[in-house]
Amino acid sequence: MKNKGRVVCFGEILWDVFPNKKVIGGAPLNVALRLHSQGYPTNIISKVGDDSEGSEAIQYLKKNKFPLQGIQLDEKLPTGEVKVLLDTQGSATYQITQPVAWDAISYAPEALALVKASEVFVFGSLACRSPQSKETLLSLVKYAAFSVFDVNLRPPFYTEKLLWELFQHSDFVKMNDEELFEITSGLDGKLNDLESCAQWLMEEVQLKGLCVTKGANGAVLFFKGQSYNHSGFKIKVADTVGAGDSFLATLVGALFVDKQSPMEALERACAIGAVVASKVGANCKVNETDIENLFSKKKK
Repeated sequence: MKNKGRVVCFGEILWDVFPNKKVIGGAPLNVALRLHSQGYPTNIISKVGDDSEGSEAIQYLKKNKFPLQGIQLDEKLPTGEVKVLLDTQGSATYQITQPVAWDAISYAPEALALVKASEVFVFGSLACRSPQSKETLLSLVKYAAFSVFDVNLRPPFYTEKLLWELFQHSDFVKMNDEELFEITSGLDGKLNDLESCAQWLMEEVQLKGLCVTKGANGAVLFFKGQSYNHSGFKIKVADTVGAGDSFLATLVGALFVDKQSPMEALERACAIGAVVASKVGANCKVNETDIENLFSKKKK
């Protein structure tokens, strides 16, 4: 196994349970599935339960030809589940059950081999709510060639101490503007705009790059001493579940694997995130026609 273009994600595989349906989910899995659909060699290090939901998750991945290396089986804990509630604008709130299988991801030889053979290692903060999965992550990230931290604040499953610990193991960080302002809020108002907060954080933890998403208003990327802004695309939102994950997957693939220019990578990430938000489901199909239609509308 070579690391050329290979991305490995770490964290939760779960079922998003809506009032009328359930769909496969978990931010790291959504990122991995979107990368896989875009043709990048991708794996995920996670754990599911030895139950019907775990079996169903595995069957879903097999159906989509997603590799199962790195996915562990827990004989005691159930497969993860999240109850998703959508407001009238399609924005989601989450009720996350615990303990579940992804709280007990083990430090296994297969997992270490995947990380060592990867070009990019993507992880989030939610998987660190349990000591075991956190310890496994911290043991693995030391071997990453390039680490991407997807800040995903889900109260009450994080602390300020945890976030700063994870920043120390990160080369690149992606978060939304609300998360950025929350993380820098302890500075007594010394920094009150997005750019100054972002620049302060990058310098404080010596990041190589930072991307801050702004919902319908696009995103700003700080990379190699420059900042790049994209105002986003106007769409009719179906639901926002997974839109940020698809944004991150596209940015990672375009910027760190394909080595596209930062502005090109950011624009494509914003476009695919918008398309996903305009459709139902985190792992909806996205084709080039969807992207071209957005670009053409933007030019008008």
